[in-house]
Amino acid sequence: MLNKIKTSIYCYSFLMTAAFLLTTLTGCEADESQNLEERNFRLVWSDEFDGEAGTLPNPENWTYDIGTGNNGWGNAELQYYTDNPSNVSLDGNGNLLITARRESFGGQPFTSARIKTEGLFEQTYGRFEARLKAPVGPGVWPAFWLLGNNCAEEPWPQCGEIDVMELRGQAPNKIAGSLHGPGYNAGRAITTEFSLENEGRFDTDFRVFAIEWSEDKVDYFVDDFLYQRIEREDVPGEWVYDHPFFMILNVAIGGNYVGFPTSETPLPQSMVIDYVRVFAAE
Repeated sequence: MLNKIKTSIYCYSFLMTAAFLLTTLTGCEADESQNLEERNFRLVWSDEFDGEAGTLPNPENWTYDIGTGNNGWGNAELQYYTDNPSNVSLDGNGNLLITARRESFGGQPFTSARIKTEGLFEQTYGRFEARLKAPVGPGVWPAFWLLGNNCAEEPWPQCGEIDVMELRGQAPNKIAGSLHGPGYNAGRAITTEFSLENEGRFDTDFRVFAIEWSEDKVDYFVDDFLYQRIEREDVPGEWVYDHPFFMILNVAIGGNYVGFPTSETPLPQSMVIDYVRVFAAE
């Protein structure tokens, strides 16, 4: 576990007590132009995806959305989500693979997976991060995001959505981070794109995608570089980020955000997730 933890603008200190690893992140050496005040976080939840190849992720941490949802999960997506190991499983090297495949299943031409912590882990505020490599190609839509845990009583967008990272596969060097809420959702979401320089791509190297969410703002990071801050006063509608959210990881195929895949779209293809970690403010 410890050899996975990378440092950049954070100083990490570790304390092992019995079988529990307590991790504290303390802001240090931050670029003042990033407007990063000193922050102190402690690790409260993580999945390092250790286990035998071909096994499903830890059922104490993850559950699944299955099927096609309502109108392709509200986005005209083309995949059927399953909990089959061919679509979601550990690789035996400390990673989780969410794999999209070109195969007919459940009346759809593609399969993939969408995993979530709903009912298992939910939190208000803190730092949520995942280290992963994204799949790419026309019509491929990987995402790491949070959804309000009151979505059954307060349907989207009233429940709120925080997109930590989503990528249009036809633009492999660019991701976006967004907020969706009442009055600012779908094509009107508050969003900023982040692009890699020097012909970098999000499918060739692992990157850490994170948000730091507090009472009045959400900060968005790629490899600890702050590229977007959304504050309460920036939102044109109601601020609905004051209750617990759960996490979602998925790879969609097609949909309103990315358009249709083509015969040149490389499938099968996986989102490779090294870890997911959640921290709370001290």
